[in-house]
Formats: sequence, C-alpha cells, structure tokens
Amino acid sequence: MPSSEPPSPSIALFDLDHTLLAGDSNALWLGFLAERGLIDGAAIMERQARYLTDYTAGRLDILAYLEFQLEPLAGRTLESLNPLLETFSATQLAPRIAPGAASLIAHHRAQGHRCAIVSATHRFLAGPSANMLGIDTLLCTEAEVIDGRFTGRISGEPCFRERKIGHVLNWLATLGATPTEVLPHTWFYSDSANDLPLLEAVGYPVAVDADARLYAVTDERGWQRISLRHPAAFTARPTATFTGRGTTSRPSLCTTAVNDQGDNRGNGSILRSAPNGKTAS
Repeated sequence: MPSSEPPSPSIALFDLDHTLLAGDSNALWLGFLAERGLIDGAAIMERQARYLTDYTAGRLDILAYLEFQLEPLAGRTLESLNPLLETFSATQLAPRIAPGAASLIAHHRAQGHRCAIVSATHRFLAGPSANMLGIDTLLCTEAEVIDGRFTGRISGEPCFRERKIGHVLNWLATLGATPTEVLPHTWFYSDSANDLPLLEAVGYPVAVDADARLYAVTDERGWQRISLRHPAAFTARPTATFTGRGTTSRPSLCTTAVNDQGDNRGNGSILRSAPNGKTAS
C-alpha cells in the first residue's frame, strides 16, 4: 500500500473507452445498429474509419465526429431509444467492462476518494457504463435535446483533450473545491495520448492499457502503467521523483486487479478488432 496518503479529500478520475471499458462505446453502438439494419453499416463504418485515421494522427475534428455519432439519434426521443439502449448495454457494454475496473474503483473508494468518469463519449452512451460501474459522477459530452428529442448536435463543450480540464474544473467549482489544492492530489487513469492535457494537470497520472503514443510518454516521464484487462498481482514500476504538475512523486497503487502491461493496439485507435472479429472499439 502507499507509504503515505495525500491529504483528503482526494479524487480519482477515469477515462471510459479503452480504459474502464475494453472497447469504444461509439463504435460498438454503430456496429450494434448496423447488425440490426438500422443504419447503412458499410457507409457508416467507412466514415468511422476516416475519423479513426484523423484520431490516430491527432487531427480529429471532435465537433464533426460527435455530430456523426449523434446522427442516429436525431429526431428520436430517449423513451423510444431506451429499449435499444438496454439491449446494447447488456450485450455490448457489460461484457466489455474491463476485468480489473471494479477492483480499482473499490480501491480508491476504500481510501475515501471521490470517483468520477471523464469521457468524450456523449451521455446517452456513456451513462450505462457509469451505472454498471457504480460511478454517479459522469463528466462527459452532452447531447442536445429540444422538446424531448435529440437534435443530433451537442450541448456545450465536448469533453475531449484539453476541454476535459474545463469539465473537471466546472465540477470542482460545484463542490466548492480549489483546483490548486485538489488537482495535485488527484489521480487520472487513461489509455490515450489525447488525454495528455488532463494527465499533465493531475498529481498522479496513470496510463491504462496505453496506446503507443502514451506508452512512449510514460517511459519518458516515469508515469505509472497498469492494465485492467489482464487481472494479476500488481507489479509497481520503480517510483521516481519529479517536479511540476503531473510529474510529482507519487504513491504506488496496491490492488490485485492491475499489472504493469501495455496495450497491444500499437496506436491510439478508437476502433479495434473485437474478439468476435466484428468491427468494434
């Protein structure tokens, strides 16, 4: 266990897709709709592949991508979509909750840490995973709803890259917390180099099943690396001493749910080949 705990209260932030969830909610949803003939699967997946290329290259237009993801919801009510969402959650999301996720969350709660998910995925798709994981605080992109129907647009700022910091700061303000006091004692777990702004903003950045770019950064900075997909006894990386936010000396984690393994993706993709061979996240 850590030799010394940071001052309370402390916060543990978690990315969702490819971190707590061994897959991508958006891609899984599109594949789910395509299998049921509700969208033009071939055309949609071709567009998804183009966005994937942009994401991997670090040039993703997040607003365009979110509009693309929200197209299937446009004009529909939440009530009309709930049966589909329930089936999707049970068949696609639940089996992909990372095996070590619950234990890691329980570890932080045992320390008295407040837990929150911070995700670029819009709430309609991110909410079910948060519920299954028992995390009440979900900071994410919000889909716009007018007169009870999804418009196909987002409301407010997307929760992506540096904008994740804004979402976290707004949430801290609702708690009456001072960022300069809280962030140095905050953990953030993510798989992606796209989350570097928030990883650098917290005292305890942790790479989870990291993509190739983030994995390289962990080597440069000595950040903690863990896996939630391969539960095993945790083996801590050598603890280094750093200076500056996001590079502070930190306690090692202690949980049997994680170990020091990298992701086998080889990139920062939002799409992966699922175990069943279908296009998935």
